[in-house]
Amino acid sequence: MERKPFIAGNWKMNMTAESGAALIKELAPLVKDADCDVALCVPAILIPAMTEAAKDSNIAIGAQNMHWEPKGAYTGEISADMLKEYGVKYVIIGHSERRQYFGETDETVNKRTRAVLAAGMTPIMCVGETLEEREGGLTEKVLAKQLETDLAGVEDVTKVVIAYEPVWAIGTGRTATDEQAQETIAFIRKKIGELFCPKCAEKVVIQYGGSMNAGNCKGLMAQPDIDGGLIGGASLKTDFATIVNYNK
Repeated sequence: MERKPFIAGNWKMNMTAESGAALIKELAPLVKDADCDVALCVPAILIPAMTEAAKDSNIAIGAQNMHWEPKGAYTGEISADMLKEYGVKYVIIGHSERRQYFGETDETVNKRTRAVLAAGMTPIMCVGETLEEREGGLTEKVLAKQLETDLAGVEDVTKVVIAYEPVWAIGTGRTATDEQAQETIAFIRKKIGELFCPKCAEKVVIQYGGSMNAGNCKGLMAQPDIDGGLIGGASLKTDFATIVNYNK
């Protein structure tokens, strides 16, 4: 089954309208011939300016979070209609930092994921284990529970992008080996096959999201079950283009 690779940047709480637009203008000619889908998920306040900066390029602009309700008294949240107004295609859901710092649970990840799908956008749904869980041999158990809950009620799993983020490798500079990442992502694909169907699982794009960078992207992307990356720090500089062009 041929899956189109997908490299997405997560700017987290970085950049301004000026610096972000300048970076996109630098990146656009460097990634224009990419063989993969390309996106940058930016802070909500920057979406209008970054959409304008990325116009006429192959860089899609995504969001970093979205509420499951269409509107209401949810101070600080952002709705599907607000994102769609600016042509947002992708929304990161359940990033480990949202889980760690802002009380995100598998249940709220599920609500957000289904809301993104209902709005016709693509969720980049994050799963992953902590260092304590990995060292305790609990990786597969933790991931299985996350997938079961996070994907409950999803009708077409092929419209979900899964990002495997080993929490111990986020922002730490530590990275799973190519073999570790492949083994775990293969398990995720197998579990999706059990929850839905094997053919569906073969169509699902699964990214690696644990400190992929210009130096390790080729090895990771060479693995049969790794279809892309959710890139943190490296997406804040032109190194991002090297990752996007991993096969050149």
